[in-house]
Amino acid sequence: MPSLVSDSSTSVRSQSDWGVIQSLLPYLWAYKGRVIFALSCLVAAKLFNVAVPLILKDIVDRLSLPKDHLLLSVPLALILAYGLARLLTSLFQELREFFFVNVTQRAVRSLARKTFDHLHSLSLRFHLSRRTGQVMREVDHGARGVSTLISFTLYSILPLLIELSLVIGILAYRYEWTFPIIVAASLFFYILFTVLLTRWRTKLRRVWNELEARAQSKAVDSLLNFETVKYFTNEKFEAQRYDETLSQSEAAAIKSQKTLNILNAGQQCIIAIALTLMVWRAVVGVQTGQMSIGDLVLVNAFLLQLFIPLNFLGVIYREIKQALADMERMFQLLHAHKEVQDSMEAKPLDVRGGKIVFEHVSFSYETQRPILHDVSFVIPAGKTCAVVGTSGSGKSTLARILFRFYDISAGKVSIDEQDIRSLTQESLRRAIGIVPQDTVLFNDTIAYNIAYGKPGASIDEVQAAARAAQIHNFIITLPKGYDTLVGERGLKLSGGEKQRVAIARTLLKNPPILIFDEATSALDSHTEQAIAMQLKAMSANRTTLIIAHRLSTIVEADQILVMQAGRVIERGSFEQLLAQNGSFARMWALQNNGEEPTSVPTQASFAK
Repeated sequence: MPSLVSDSSTSVRSQSDWGVIQSLLPYLWAYKGRVIFALSCLVAAKLFNVAVPLILKDIVDRLSLPKDHLLLSVPLALILAYGLARLLTSLFQELREFFFVNVTQRAVRSLARKTFDHLHSLSLRFHLSRRTGQVMREVDHGARGVSTLISFTLYSILPLLIELSLVIGILAYRYEWTFPIIVAASLFFYILFTVLLTRWRTKLRRVWNELEARAQSKAVDSLLNFETVKYFTNEKFEAQRYDETLSQSEAAAIKSQKTLNILNAGQQCIIAIALTLMVWRAVVGVQTGQMSIGDLVLVNAFLLQLFIPLNFLGVIYREIKQALADMERMFQLLHAHKEVQDSMEAKPLDVRGGKIVFEHVSFSYETQRPILHDVSFVIPAGKTCAVVGTSGSGKSTLARILFRFYDISAGKVSIDEQDIRSLTQESLRRAIGIVPQDTVLFNDTIAYNIAYGKPGASIDEVQAAARAAQIHNFIITLPKGYDTLVGERGLKLSGGEKQRVAIARTLLKNPPILIFDEATSALDSHTEQAIAMQLKAMSANRTTLIIAHRLSTIVEADQILVMQAGRVIERGSFEQLLAQNGSFARMWALQNNGEEPTSVPTQASFAK
């Protein structure tokens, strides 16, 4: 079976680690006052931390004096200084974290919010080509990566570098050259070994992460399509697909853990050698009289302060590398190209009736697969235009273009003489309401889903919309009424109930332009008739585009367009199209059991 890991999973990242950090810096520098204060606390904490061994050395040296001088050997001030240095070390560390936690969390929140906003601004093409679960995982991991990077950098790496510089400087100033050389050399080999091995491990970790993401994506996809899996009794098939990815993930996890053991063993070996050499040189110095017992204690204390945190440098480095990789994926989402953008001169839509004009419009989702060819039509303000045709003829594409989910390849689309490409997308979409064929609801209450058409609407407004959509009486019969949860994608409601919620939501939005995208084609005849009448009432005095499958629902449309292979092949009223005896007449005959119509359907047969 081919590998489930794409080439992109192991490719070199498109942005360097420093580039990722540079992308993050503006979010931190927005709080430069807190950043500067936190860094000052960091330096102060390290200065007092280095002072602790120096004070301890003086205490030990004074204790080494003859016993008759013992009472005077350790002044109270020295003991108090030792305690104060330890206290101030901890105090400044806490102050650093106390003032910087706001910066970290605000940066995480700002980035996550900005990425989320950007995802909503991307085109429909982007979202159709990406798995939603994987996208949200990248946002979540990226946000956590920001917190991890800041935490380890400010609380581990930077303090360690400052302390190393101070310790090496003190050792070079007070003792022979071998001490700073041993510290610097051990640090060099430790970092070199850690970086080389961690780079290798990072590649393995990326493969592991990719496999985990794929496993999660498959699981989410399978559970979202729970009913389809049950329809075809493919539970074992889905479990096998999931397990195949888990098996590869397991192998990658085992390899990652083994390389971690090798890394830890090598790091401990370097630290042990460095400690041994430093203690040996200190012992020789004491024996030769060049160093005191206090100096031996000082060197040992410095080593403990340095190498205990240094022991975790490998873990820190790995976490930082992983955080950078996670952040890079989030920044890639944040910098994803907006296929549809407002122009610099974009203006709000000024609705003066809602006249819609398509002028010689051509469009293709892919260059090699054109969808619309030179389509032109006009929907006068307040009138209804229906579009019919076979599947794939481009009917639903008209709605997507009107919403400006995509920009057209050629031609012009205008509302009240305003090119929609010159308008802000927000004002354009605010003026259009849609009742789709497949109504997808949020996993929340009925009230929330209706109020989504007008965020902040009062319960009275929600109930008024529900009454207009003929669903209020049904809702109040439910045990929790408007607080009833509709379930994932609204699956706890029937098709007709979901459509009525969609109608109520659109009524609450109260747009001047309406689109019905095969809004009744998936319903039974009785429900279709009831909802079709509600849609008819909704469209009164509004500019309406109906994308229809059942021709009986559009007999009263002011204009009907018949599309085939992306072209308008017939147009006219219901009576005119029947009289032409062309494609529309044949479609009508097929939907009426092959009987040729002898007259125009009456009002009673409107939603047959």
